[in-house]
Amino acid sequence: MEAEELLRKYATGVRRFIGVNLSEANLSQANLPRVNLRNACLSVANLSGANLTRANLKGAKLNVAKLSSSNLRGANLRDADLNVANLIRADLSGADLSRASLIRTEMLRADLSGTDLRGANLSGAMLKEAKLPHANFQGANLSEVDLSYAQMRGANLEQATFRRTNLRWADLSGASLRNAELRQVKLSGAKLIEADLRGANLRWADLSGANLSGADLSGAKLSGANLSGADLSGANLLDASLVYADLTRSNLMGVDWMGADLSGATLTGAKLHGVSRFGLKSEGTVCEWVDLSANGDGTHIQRFSSEQVTDFFNESLPTVRILVDMVLDPASHVALAEIYYRIARHYPLLKRSPNIEVTDRRTVITFRLDNDTQLFPMAYIVVLPFRDAKVTQTNIKNLVQLLQTKERESLEAGQLRYIERLRGAFNQAIERANAIRNVETQWFDRDTGRDFFNTPTHIILSNSKNQTLEVQHHPKFGKQRLQAAESKNSLDSSLSEACTHTLPPPFVIFDFVKISSPALDADRL
Repeated sequence: MEAEELLRKYATGVRRFIGVNLSEANLSQANLPRVNLRNACLSVANLSGANLTRANLKGAKLNVAKLSSSNLRGANLRDADLNVANLIRADLSGADLSRASLIRTEMLRADLSGTDLRGANLSGAMLKEAKLPHANFQGANLSEVDLSYAQMRGANLEQATFRRTNLRWADLSGASLRNAELRQVKLSGAKLIEADLRGANLRWADLSGANLSGADLSGAKLSGANLSGADLSGANLLDASLVYADLTRSNLMGVDWMGADLSGATLTGAKLHGVSRFGLKSEGTVCEWVDLSANGDGTHIQRFSSEQVTDFFNESLPTVRILVDMVLDPASHVALAEIYYRIARHYPLLKRSPNIEVTDRRTVITFRLDNDTQLFPMAYIVVLPFRDAKVTQTNIKNLVQLLQTKERESLEAGQLRYIERLRGAFNQAIERANAIRNVETQWFDRDTGRDFFNTPTHIILSNSKNQTLEVQHHPKFGKQRLQAAESKNSLDSSLSEACTHTLPPPFVIFDFVKISSPALDADRL
């Protein structure tokens, strides 16, 4: 069919031109809204400037076609072939391009807002400065595509492939890139604010200077990635792999990266205020200094020797463990939860529910903390429900008192400040514990779970260096089966024996609270 015949029939009201051959036809500036060219052959045709709004071009052949500045709003281009086509400045907003082939297609400054490109093949395409907000690229092939400066806010790019794609300075804020393949992708200067990158493969990608603030990178693979100067403030990096990644001078303030692997990574000059440094793998991490200032303005610089880096990036959360020599029954479980709920209302630092492990002989209640300074105060508080509480608290007081011995004379100013903060937090815990006893008396005197709370306990503290400190071990702990016939009074009489817990020498306490390293100065707390 010739172009003139199609235009003449269209003018008379005909819209169906299914499967027609219009290869090399000149339809430049043609006005053909809602035309049905399904499965038509339009290869090498000239459709530049044409009005094809809501046209049906499903399965059409448009290879090497000229569609520059054409209007394809809402058009159906599903399964169409647009290889090496020219779509510069074309308007494809709301179009359906799912499973379409657009290999090496030029789409410079094209408008594809809300376009459906699911499963489309755009490898080698030119999409520089294209408008792609909220476009659907799920499962699409975008390998070697030039998307530099493209606007892709809120786009769906889940499971899309971006091998060696150029996304420099692209705006992907709020976009979903979950499980996307982004190896060796160029993302320098890109905006990925609050983007979803869960499970994405970003190995060896260039993210230098990129804005990833608030992005979700949990489980992402970032091994060897260049993140120098990148803004990752408030990002989620839980269980992310950052092996040999370059994080030089990056902004990591407020990052949540529990379980992240930083082995061999470079973090010199990174901003780390407000970051928990526990639960990390840090073997071989390179870091000469970090910025711990609240505003990231370099007013608080922490420098390290190679030996201090591992101590700074710790590998475990500090914990308080209460071992109860009895199996937790359902009624006691409810009572325990209720009591700790009440305690948390008076002591906000108890913000996490404990982990409870029940074996065939005893119960282990574990409280995970944010930093080491909370260990003694938290232990003093969380033992309140148990009959051993007073004994345990006395032991803890004595341990903290050891920090006031003459050993202090050899300490540096920063280490002395650390002790004072620890003591201040501990004194507050004592005040709160007294207040809790006065206000919540009925919860400690109730009958539910009485046997469980009267059972001997063993209290162990573990710091972020995995050092442990026993603060209470009832003499009858672990011997309940052998002494099942003994009366309740035997437990009471042994409490004074438990109180004679031998205190370790002061240097052991100093080492446990980790004040020997200047890396644990003010920001750490």
